[in-house]
Amino acid sequence: MGRTLAVRLDSDGDVLLTGPAIRALARIGNPVDLLASPSGAAAARLLPDVAEVLEHAAPWSGFRPPPVDPDATAALVGDLAARGYDLAVIFTSFHQSPLPMALLARLAGIDRVAATSEDYPGSLLDVRHRRADPPGGGHEVEAALELAVAAGAPEPAPADRRLAVRRPLPGLPAELSGSPGGFVVLHPGASVPSRGLTAEHAGALTAELAAAGRTVVLTGGPGERELTAAARAAAPHGDVLDLGGRTDLPVLAAVLAAASCVVVGNTGPAHLAAAVGTPVVSLFSPVVPPERWSPYGVPVVLLGDQDAACRGSRARECPVPGHPCLSTVTPAAVLAAVQELTAGAARTPVPVPAPQGGPGCAS
Repeated sequence: MGRTLAVRLDSDGDVLLTGPAIRALARIGNPVDLLASPSGAAAARLLPDVAEVLEHAAPWSGFRPPPVDPDATAALVGDLAARGYDLAVIFTSFHQSPLPMALLARLAGIDRVAATSEDYPGSLLDVRHRRADPPGGGHEVEAALELAVAAGAPEPAPADRRLAVRRPLPGLPAELSGSPGGFVVLHPGASVPSRGLTAEHAGALTAELAAAGRTVVLTGGPGERELTAAARAAAPHGDVLDLGGRTDLPVLAAVLAAASCVVVGNTGPAHLAAAVGTPVVSLFSPVVPPERWSPYGVPVVLLGDQDAACRGSRARECPVPGHPCLSTVTPAAVLAAVQELTAGAARTPVPVPAPQGGPGCAS
């Protein structure tokens, strides 16, 4: 039996968006391993149809990429060679090059290598997929699926195009273990500062939701405890629970799955909410395009000034004083969006777009 290597050397959200494409590759009939970065490995372990997760800190990818490590690179090539993969499919965002990883796959003796590349690949790729026009167009989920199909996967049915995580999920934290659900999650932080909320803004949203009678659960990573604590302090008499820094990714998935709605920026937990089927109020900073990166396959209300000066800049730090693309979103607008998405406990995913036509692959 052959074995397939899928590669996604990015953060948790990027890995989750690649999930449907990896499931499509598994339909070929061979086990699929996933090579992930340390920052994406937790999400990789949540994906269905991943046989084994491998980790590598690549010097060409990530927020703070490590220096080139010849020993680690040689060890990766040796490990991949020993595993005997016959197909490698390298998934990247529209602005990334797959060619460094393609070279390592060739050095590992992998017979067939597929990727999406605007750069001339020489002999590094057997399948060179091109994204639909305009350059970089289409949602990241659809682009990854197009690559998987170009690499030989069967065209997935609409239900198989949705994000998903492994089930069952772990139990809820003790404070929520008896909860019937129905609470609203506010996740104010982001892995990239330009896409998150200020403490003042997060506090105003928390206070508004709590004053409207909503139970609010604040979530965040270990480095976001001060942010969630500040948001909690803004509503001292409201029904607010601060879980900042207290959930790993599987437990966070369970919390998001139990929520009636999630309020979050364009960051990994937005895609995790979509993967567990929970509607999202997306406070979307336009540093990247929403048509590529918005929560996929669930009901969404997208808020934020999409014509702000930072549009399309991919800035990690907000380049405009006051973070106006998000800070101008009023608490009343967020509350109205939450009410819209939770009316009648709406949990039915919106239709997933049909695959778009466009350039395919050149083998």
